[in-house]
Amino acid sequence: MKLNDAIVKRIEEICKERDSNVCDIALSGGMSPSAIYDLIKGRTKCSKIITVKRFCEGAGITLSQFFDRDYFNDPEED
Repeated sequence: MKLNDAIVKRIEEICKERDSNVCDIALSGGMSPSAIYDLIKGRTKCSKIITVKRFCEGAGITLSQFFDRDYFNDPEED
């Protein structure tokens, strides 16, 4: 799995776990939802760690918790 695909998969998992949506979580993290939507729709091919961090803040999790999935251990390069 490519790294960006893994990040999108994890974002979708977190939204489902929290029974929330990207927009609400992004806004809670103090960011525009468009950064996450661009990543999900493939318009952004290189996600910034600050984008992921802010999403995590909005979801109330740490970066460690975000990346604590086996599919992040050996991702293909984008």
